[in-house]
Amino acid sequence: MSEEPSQREADDLEMSLVIPCLNEAETLQGCVVQALETFRQHRIRGEVVVADNGSTDGSIEIASQAGARVVHVEQHGYGAALIGGILAARGQYILMGDADGSYDFREVPRFLAKLREGFDLVMGNRFKGGIRPGAMPWKNRYLGNPVLSGIGRLFFGSPASDFHCGLRAFSKAAFATMDMHTTGMEFASEMVIKASLLKLRVGEIPIVLSPDGRSRRPHLRPWRDGWRHLRFMLLYSPRWLFLYPGILLMVLGLALGAWVLPHSRTIGGVGIDVHTLFLAMIFALTGFQAVCFGLTTKIYAVTHGLHPPHAALQKAFQYLTLEVGLLIGGISLLAGSGGLIYSACHWVRHGLGPLNPTEMLRIVIPSAFLFLVGWQIVLTSFLLSILGIKQK
Repeated sequence: MSEEPSQREADDLEMSLVIPCLNEAETLQGCVVQALETFRQHRIRGEVVVADNGSTDGSIEIASQAGARVVHVEQHGYGAALIGGILAARGQYILMGDADGSYDFREVPRFLAKLREGFDLVMGNRFKGGIRPGAMPWKNRYLGNPVLSGIGRLFFGSPASDFHCGLRAFSKAAFATMDMHTTGMEFASEMVIKASLLKLRVGEIPIVLSPDGRSRRPHLRPWRDGWRHLRFMLLYSPRWLFLYPGILLMVLGLALGAWVLPHSRTIGGVGIDVHTLFLAMIFALTGFQAVCFGLTTKIYAVTHGLHPPHAALQKAFQYLTLEVGLLIGGISLLAGSGGLIYSACHWVRHGLGPLNPTEMLRIVIPSAFLFLVGWQIVLTSFLLSILGIKQK
């Protein structure tokens, strides 16, 4: 029994334009018509999928009459709408773009050409293509986008310089590989971050951003959504959130402590003594805890598929086993306990009376530090072993 022609055509689609929609009656028709005309003019086998997120202003009827296929997505959110629309799309390649009239869907052939070259993700770049007057608020143009894009490039080594451009294209296979989870505006960051971590081939195309064609306020809330993007970047980068700050604090604390430990110091007539030693050990201990958090977070992310496997980390854990961690932690515990016991015995020998506080704190503070670090190593070793069970 042969397939129906419509089904054969659906299975043979090359490009699907997915448009998230929540009450976009003013501009939606123009976007759909422009995209479909572009498909026809360039003989691209394509479709327009409108992922409706609960519109009540007639957007659904407008999209259907204009020739789009409407997909209803119950879960609210920019990312949720896009994920629902992309999963329902039938094309080999996906182009996503907003319904507010700010993007020119006649750019479809340029995106498709890059995808045909073998790029997995093709980002639009509004800063290189041009931002027309009134198209982007100043705080987004000069603060939000440049700062967040710069952080993204620093944290994840991404080649994209406009992290939050809403016009971007990717293959259906690459989308499956990225395994997207976020349902809000941070969806845009997650896609670029995962493409970078997975070493997918990412390209850029300069595009022009036009003013929003709607009369109402946009769904985007710059400060709230900017924080959500930044928060997601930090949570997705244990190195910058935990590891690097932790190492910095450890080095600072240990260096300062080693300088003050032998005897008091004087700088510019100001005496530096055991109070500074105590503060230095606090720095070092806090930094060490941050490093432990970084390691456990990374292992959790890898074992749960949030991060790709890390070859260097996997090799390191072939040697840094639970037993090695317990041995190192045990040595630190014994050293710290020895110093604390010595201090207690010294106090007993002096009849539990007053002692020279400066002399004793130079023993007690490093001993307490070693004791606490030892416990931290032991507990972290057990936690890492538990997290690593799934990976093993």
